[in-house]
Amino acid sequence: MTATLTDRYIAATVRSLPADLQTEVADELRASVGDAVDALIESGEPIEHAERAVLTELGDPAALAAGYADRPLHLIGPKYYLTWWRLLKILLAIVPACAFGGVAIAQALTGAGIDEIIGEAIVVALSVIVHVSFWTTLVFFVLERTGADTGTTWSLDQLPEDPHDGPGRADLIGSLIMLALFAGALLWDQLRGWTSSDGAPLSILNPELWPWGIGALLAVLVAEAALAVAVFARGHWTATFAWLNAALAAVVMVLALTALAQGALYNPRFVDEVFVSNGVGDDALIVLAVLSGIAIVGITLWDAIDGWRKASRARNAR
Repeated sequence: MTATLTDRYIAATVRSLPADLQTEVADELRASVGDAVDALIESGEPIEHAERAVLTELGDPAALAAGYADRPLHLIGPKYYLTWWRLLKILLAIVPACAFGGVAIAQALTGAGIDEIIGEAIVVALSVIVHVSFWTTLVFFVLERTGADTGTTWSLDQLPEDPHDGPGRADLIGSLIMLALFAGALLWDQLRGWTSSDGAPLSILNPELWPWGIGALLAVLVAEAALAVAVFARGHWTATFAWLNAALAAVVMVLALTALAQGALYNPRFVDEVFVSNGVGDDALIVLAVLSGIAIVGITLWDAIDGWRKASRARNAR
């Protein structure tokens, strides 16, 4: 059943509340919204217009939740708090990661060691976090003190999509399809691969990773598929599932980074044909290694964090 605007509004309101408040607030909100909508309908308002009017009158669900939790939304002033907080979260999710990757590539091109690359990239990323937080806050301080109008007002169009207490069939199918495509890509690369300049098959990954390296990765993919089925059968994520998901992500990260550090991840023939024979030079190989390492760490960490996030949401919704 498709969630109504009221369902989405209530879900957006209660998701940040303590678990012991969520059910009480959801029931209270549903009853008050229903009464207000019924009153408007009795006065001749169409039902879809009545629901939108009532929810719009209630305002931003984040602000409403703060009122229920007795949590004042004040940093400098209440007017722009939610706009500041939402923008800051977006910037902190993007800018430091970009800075980390850029510094890592620049350090690699200068011939720095792996410890120097990581250390310098972390220092710059932390500095960027401080600067982004400070300057973003300063901008909103000026806006608050000058009384400027940014034109940012909350509307129902900003509500999150239909809430899900647990993974649906579409989530399971999507996960299994992605895992199957990844496994198929691994098999295709090793069994068929690209075509080299002399017409011979050419794989991107090192053929020496067979059978144990690629076999271990395929086994992890099978375990990921089994985990997706188990989560679907249970109906929601749990801490146990999150731990298993994090362990599988760690295995993938260790396998991939070990092969990368040993220079055994990519097929030497592929590297020679694509880079060396075209006169690209060692710099491109260093950049490829750094980007590969960042991608491996980033993807596996995100997968592990996403599992914990889903488990936390499932726990709060129960």
